Amino acid sequence: MEGMLDTKLIAQVGIIVRDIEASSKRFARFLGTEVPQWVLTGPKSEAQTEYRGKASDARAKLAFFNCGQLDIELIEPDEHPSTWREFLENHGEGIHHIAFVIKGMNDKVLTLQNNGYPLVQKGEYEGGRYAYIDAVDGLHTVIELLENDGDSE
Repeated sequence: MEGMLDTKLIAQVGIIVRDIEASSKRFARFLGTEVPQWVLTGPKSEAQTEYRGKASDARAKLAFFNCGQLDIELIEPDEHPSTWREFLENHGEGIHHIAFVIKGMNDKVLTLQNNGYPLVQKGEYEGGRYAYIDAVDGLHTVIELLENDGDSE
């Protein structure tokens, strides 16, 4: 049986945090690794961020822990409207999404929307693009789609 994403491989678990530096130190100690340097997502002019269908100035600090098969991504959102900020305000810190690397972003987003899972936020990053899908009602989490350049159809 073929799934909606054509993959079952989880690439990442995203966790919303209030303080990326403190959280990174705690995760590094827990995992026995170095504290990763956080990066700031690109500005609207580069990232072309859209949140709930409207352009957004949203940015976030990101820190990544490579845990073999998947990454743990820590996300500290700024004050602008985003799925990250909404999650922090409504739920506090915690697991925000499960991410999958996919091919054919537009087709996958359309398939998910047609199955009751709407697009919440999308944007670009150096080397690819992302989309957050609201699957909370059916799957109890947000799903992130990651498409890297060279992987697209």
